[in-house]
Amino acid sequence: MSEPLHFMVLGTDAPGLEGLRQALRPQHRAWLREHPGHDVAVVHGGPTLDEHGEMDGTLLVVDAASRDAVERFVAEDPYVRAGLFAAVEIRAWGWTLRT
Repeated sequence: MSEPLHFMVLGTDAPGLEGLRQALRPQHRAWLREHPGHDVAVVHGGPTLDEHGEMDGTLLVVDAASRDAVERFVAEDPYVRAGLFAAVEIRAWGWTLRT
């Protein structure tokens, strides 16, 4: 495999699905850590928060060989399969500032 590319995945929750997020969170987290059969590596991830500090989405930074690989990976995420997100955006990302 050539040098992996970096991608940002931003999922925005559909309104009123907080209970679904909580119910699926263990499966979602296991998928991000274990994801058998995919050549996508999650580098960073966590929930986005609304103005009250409540979870309202998901942000991931992943390494993958292609955008197609990221799209396949995201499509199998338990959150996506259950319809939690109103929108999902995948963008290539140039990781230039590291600590």
